[in-house]
Amino acid sequence: MNGGEPTGLTQGPSVPGDGAGLPVDPALVEGRHPDRLPEEIPELHETGCPDDLRERIEELMSRYPDRHSASIPALWTVQERYGWCTPDGIRQAAAVMRVTPAYLESVASFYDLLHTRPVGRHRVLVCTNISCWMRGGDELLDAFCDAAGCDQGAAAHGGSTSDDGELFVTGFECVGACDLAPMASIDGRYFGPLEAADANEAVQQLLSNAEVLPEKTLEKRGAAGGPEPEPDARVAKVEGGDA
Repeated sequence: MNGGEPTGLTQGPSVPGDGAGLPVDPALVEGRHPDRLPEEIPELHETGCPDDLRERIEELMSRYPDRHSASIPALWTVQERYGWCTPDGIRQAAAVMRVTPAYLESVASFYDLLHTRPVGRHRVLVCTNISCWMRGGDELLDAFCDAAGCDQGAAAHGGSTSDDGELFVTGFECVGACDLAPMASIDGRYFGPLEAADANEAVQQLLSNAEVLPEKTLEKRGAAGGPEPEPDARVAKVEGGDA
């Protein structure tokens, strides 16, 4: 929790339909800072929300029967635009969704892939879960930190950004690619299996806007068991009506 001491749960007012008297998490109405007054839903015209951001969030909301279900993709959209979930970006999304900024802030602060503080332009997530750890994941994380100029201790506990703001390196569990161990997600793309020596090469390629480790990207690996036939006979059988 950023700033202040945890406020805990308080006994909420009786509100029809919400389970009268049940504890209410102050973070949903007050934000994460206990000295902050409860926030109201901001008016859209007061936030300076760009039209394309508003339209994108509205399109995301249209996919769900409850607008709250669009919170994560809306925050991801804010992060893609501003580089992180900025206070202004959160207010803009809250105004479009008609929820409080505190509500969206509580969502953003829960998920590791959503950032409530500035991070590097390029993001390297090194898997340190059991499969990758057994095959050198910790050493790979340290190698990326050394190559990027990031603090190893901070990278292992929430992430570290290089002094020039170019690279964010963090240990991460788990990206679900145990067959590539040890592996890393670099700017949203999977790479592996990696060696410590690959870290410096990948960092230099990121800084020079070159293609990153082209021989070790997941998208260029063949399917397990060999290539799928074209067309797939199983799909053709179903489409032809043969059960």
